[in-house]
Amino acid sequence: MSVPKQVDVLVIGAGPTGLGAAKRLNQLNSASWALIDSADEAGGLASTDVTPEGFLFDVGGHVIFSHYKYFDDTIEEALPREEDWYTMQRVSYVRCKNTWVPYPFQNNISVLPVDDQVKCIEGMIDAADERVRAKGIPTNFDEWIVRMMGVGIADLFMRPYNFKVWAVPTTQLLFKKRVAKIDAKGHLAHLEDGSSVQYKHLITTMELDFLVNNLENVEPKSHGIIKAAVREGLVYSSTHVIGIGIRGVLPPRIGDKCWLYFPEDDSPFYRATIFSNYSPNNCPQKDVKLATIQYADPAHGTPDKSAREGPYWSLMMEVSESHLKPVNMQTILEETIKGCVATALMQLGDEIVSTYHRRFAHGYPIPSLGRDAALDAVLPPLLDQHDILSRGRFGSWKYEVGNQDHSFMLGVEAVDRALYGSPEMTLTSPDFVNSRQNKERRLTTAAK
Repeated sequence: MSVPKQVDVLVIGAGPTGLGAAKRLNQLNSASWALIDSADEAGGLASTDVTPEGFLFDVGGHVIFSHYKYFDDTIEEALPREEDWYTMQRVSYVRCKNTWVPYPFQNNISVLPVDDQVKCIEGMIDAADERVRAKGIPTNFDEWIVRMMGVGIADLFMRPYNFKVWAVPTTQLLFKKRVAKIDAKGHLAHLEDGSSVQYKHLITTMELDFLVNNLENVEPKSHGIIKAAVREGLVYSSTHVIGIGIRGVLPPRIGDKCWLYFPEDDSPFYRATIFSNYSPNNCPQKDVKLATIQYADPAHGTPDKSAREGPYWSLMMEVSESHLKPVNMQTILEETIKGCVATALMQLGDEIVSTYHRRFAHGYPIPSLGRDAALDAVLPPLLDQHDILSRGRFGSWKYEVGNQDHSFMLGVEAVDRALYGSPEMTLTSPDFVNSRQNKERRLTTAAK
């Protein structure tokens, strides 16, 4: 399909937010629209990759947690059959002191050595006293952790784990269309292939820093203010997703575990997912023959390179990166495998038959101290002066409403804001939408 010359609503990005906007626009059927994305297909950060050997790995773990009936209705419309779903009981642990502590960590400190139990309990007592005496709210995340959970839990889990996470102390969908510049005054999106699309309203899920730096035809003083706000107030970390496909039966020590947390420094990853436990279809079938690439410990010897049958299981790890926590692209896969052995996820002789590594420059939007002020300086002027609604995980930069359901509804609500001036509760009131089941809007009744 060729790029349209003009639409009422242009949506940039086919991740959950862009797809939410497209779903709502298609449902309303009252405005012309188009969705463009630079990738080959839809999904964004909610996509899944397949290795040449047939192992599937999500861009991070994708599990449906929903706060919205509209989102539920949409999912059920797309996947109406029971066999479309693979359901399981959540089983999560924290690796600490060479043992598995059931998650949430603070509810299960009895598993820890006695000395650490004492530190945690003493810290919780001190924290309770501090909460009573405190005259103001915590000034940063670390103060909040100590005040809520105490120094013991902070030192054992919350501080090291959060450092590993954040890395700081169809026909109207057009793919392979990358945006080069946005003419804010002219309401034009210029694409890298030389084509342009004129719009009345722009819903963009591009990273907010990219958008602001690629705006043109904006009053210089105003542009300087929003660029400075983004540069000084918005922080993010990058994410490496690393997958390992292994020949053999899932070992009993792994069992029915789902995802696991790693605050300690014996592994580079902060979280591991037993991805084959998400669905047996995430691995090749048992009769598929694959060669062994290496043993978990290369010192174990040189493996037989002939292709042999399975069965197979898989692990997926996430590693954060920032200027405070650099990652070596050339060695991170090897370091991750060593970390899997050190944390008992793998054993020395495990046969690795497939590996996967992908880096995402924008991985987590960090809820830093200056974030809200920066967003207040950027998002309203973009909308009020230029009809640009920047929304989504990195479009509106709010981690607390950055899951799939939130992101989808940010797109749905952005359409209603653009066309009807309706309030955007997910964007403006994260605590409210996260505290309840939002049942008022339903797919079958939500058309205006």
